[in-house]
Amino acid sequence: MKTSGKKGLGIIGRVVIALLALGYAYILLRGLIDNPVLFLQQVINGFQLGFVYALIALGYTMVYGIVRLINFAHGDVFMVGAFVSYFAVSYYGVTRLKVLEVFGSTLGPVVGTGLVILMAMAVCSAMAVTIERVAYKPLRNAPRISALITAIAVSFFLEYFASLDFVFTSNFIIYERPFDLIVWSPIPGVTISNIMVIIVVASILFLLFLQYIVHRTKMGKAMRACSYDKPTARLMGIDVDQVISFTFALGAALAGAGGVLYAIAYPQLIVFMGIMPGLKAFVAAVLGGIGNIPGAFVGSLIMGQAEVLSAGYISTTMRDAIAFTILIIVLIVKPTGLFGEPEGQKV
Repeated sequence: MKTSGKKGLGIIGRVVIALLALGYAYILLRGLIDNPVLFLQQVINGFQLGFVYALIALGYTMVYGIVRLINFAHGDVFMVGAFVSYFAVSYYGVTRLKVLEVFGSTLGPVVGTGLVILMAMAVCSAMAVTIERVAYKPLRNAPRISALITAIAVSFFLEYFASLDFVFTSNFIIYERPFDLIVWSPIPGVTISNIMVIIVVASILFLLFLQYIVHRTKMGKAMRACSYDKPTARLMGIDVDQVISFTFALGAALAGAGGVLYAIAYPQLIVFMGIMPGLKAFVAAVLGGIGNIPGAFVGSLIMGQAEVLSAGYISTTMRDAIAFTILIIVLIVKPTGLFGEPEGQKV
């Protein structure tokens, strides 16, 4: 009787979720029919947000794939990257260096922005390696719940330490963009900005670079070996600790780049700005299949679309709830995510 009751509840739950999904699809379809130009603009905005989420989600999925750790401090690394770029642009004028005048008035700000991104990536990588060595490495063989609680504690520490007046302060800060906003309108009513183009191009380049490292380099081969079986990787002569530190550094570098691009697109900073993007990027990684790099990328694009379309056609206050509901639906239908594969049993 208990088994049949549970099955009945499961069927009811699936029916309710299916009805919600159909209702959501109907609202979007109606919006598309009523005003296709506005719908296309919302889709473009969703891609802009999704590509930023992708840079954060790639770090989540790499760390989990090797250490089996959900690094909840990763969103705060993203926040630090945004603030590093703020100080580099507003206080030190990196994008206005005289050396950049060689590249002209058009390419100069672009090259300067690239330097700012590299600075943020370097700082975030160094910080992530320090966090891994100090907070996570001592718990390498501890129960997973210990590492998870430590990750949450590190996240809170970064947020509230950064909110001190002599660090970043807890106030909202207006971000000075390193270049002027340029908008094109290829279709009447639809606009595409240079910020959108930079975010998309940078995200795709970072994804290709990451794929090259993982599949074409010696360190990438070591990362894949550690992901599959760390004890055996040690027996093969792989320095597992070095691989884990490199993974944290690489993931944090991508998050730092994402923080810079996010700040350029949405120019208002606060020390708690990494909480929701970090959670949504984690959801995107799970959605695509945690541990799967292309899956994290696709999951991020889905999350960006879900958030923007929900805000545009349903409710801005419900956009987060709807985005997380999509995760629930996917996990019920396919618990390993869209691109995830069930783990094999070791015998």
